[in-house]
Amino acid sequence: MNTPRIGQRNTRQRAAVVDTLEGMTTFASAQDIHATLSERGHKVGLTTVYRTLQQLNTQGMIDTLQDDSGEMLYRSCSSVHHHHHLVCTSCRKAVEIDGGPVERWATDVARQHGFVMTGHTADVFGLCTDCARKQRLN
Repeated sequence: MNTPRIGQRNTRQRAAVVDTLEGMTTFASAQDIHATLSERGHKVGLTTVYRTLQQLNTQGMIDTLQDDSGEMLYRSCSSVHHHHHLVCTSCRKAVEIDGGPVERWATDVARQHGFVMTGHTADVFGLCTDCARKQRLN
């Protein structure tokens, strides 16, 4: 992921947010990202984290989704192509997946109702193998 440059200066704080995102394999809230930055000794304000995430999202450089509580979660895109996610509701682990039949279905449904599709989201939520195993043991 390239550090954002459109409309904002490329600062040490913004670079730290980008680096932190690139090192995460799970979806994380802005507060989680801010906490990770603080743990690593970076002095980055929460407002800067939010602004950077908003800019990265606008540029299509990160994936976003809302959890069950409505909180926005963020993750660095590992694919430049349109994709969907399998997301663990316990640990937030995410796997990028191809939409396959969902793509055709979304286009067909839009067309049937007189719409021209401009985008869609389709993420699948459940428990990853490790979290499902832990839940069975409890």
